[in-house]
Amino acid sequence: MTPDILRDLVVDTLEDRKAINVTSLPVAHLTTIADHMVIASGTSNRHVNALSQYVLDSVKENQGRVNGVEGKESAEWILIDLGDVLVHLMQEETRGFYDLERLWGDFPGDDENSGAGA
Repeated sequence: MTPDILRDLVVDTLEDRKAINVTSLPVAHLTTIADHMVIASGTSNRHVNALSQYVLDSVKENQGRVNGVEGKESAEWILIDLGDVLVHLMQEETRGFYDLERLWGDFPGDDENSGAGA
């Protein structure tokens, strides 16, 4: 599965399951750890936990590989490592505090998507 197809699968799954403010950031030009970062919020720890399970099930059903999952115990912030795609599922307050979109979006050259290999 290509990184773009995997990203689309994750985004579609999250949108279908009523995740809040689903955002996809291209990060290949910033790091070698992933091509895409998907960030979404849930309304409660139960919703965040359910969203993570929907993503895991969807990826596995489509023969994708899950490298790891962190944070399911508290479900305040769950990180799912899918290799080329990192998924951050957070409660809204946690997402606002860490503001990953600003952190990963404010790098020089981001406007031109430099080095993304597009």
